[in-house]
Amino acid sequence: MDTSNHNQMATLFAQLGLASDSADITKFLQQHRLTDNQRIEQADYWTPAQAAFLQEAIAQDSDWAELVDHLDAMLRH
Repeated sequence: MDTSNHNQMATLFAQLGLASDSADITKFLQQHRLTDNQRIEQADYWTPAQAAFLQEAIAQDSDWAELVDHLDAMLRH
């Protein structure tokens, strides 16, 4: 059973296999964007495994869904 803290963006980044400290998250958000009509899992900067994880999190309304939605919003601003 996954008991990690899903309420922190750092945890989501770690789950995605990305550097997860505050500076790395900020840098990622500065370097990556989503277009208006683009779904988060369609971005070309995800690996196939990362894209699948993001898609499943949303489709299954998993524990990760809220953080994925938050990341989606952050990638649009």
